[in-house]
Amino acid sequence: MTTSSDRAESRAAAPPDIEKDLRTFLEVRTKNPIGPDDDLAAAGVSSLFVMELVTYMENTYGIVIAGPDLMMENFRTVRAMVALVERLAATGPGGPG
Repeated sequence: MTTSSDRAESRAAAPPDIEKDLRTFLEVRTKNPIGPDDDLAAAGVSSLFVMELVTYMENTYGIVIAGPDLMMENFRTVRAMVALVERLAATGPGGPG
């Protein structure tokens, strides 16, 4: 039997799926193709949109993005966001980092 915990671990352990998912989310919202290393700030992604993205990432990946993790550099590219998700998923609530 697969539990929600198993699904969360599986999702967090599969960077290509996280990357694909984030790119799809961004492409639907911006109506533009988004590469994994595209500078989203240069593409016109606003800080208001980043807050929508934070909410989406928290709900989708079961993470909490707060404090120093809310800096724009973590949302500049899809690869940066994947790294953030992986790091936060690995540390879990109350973990180091």
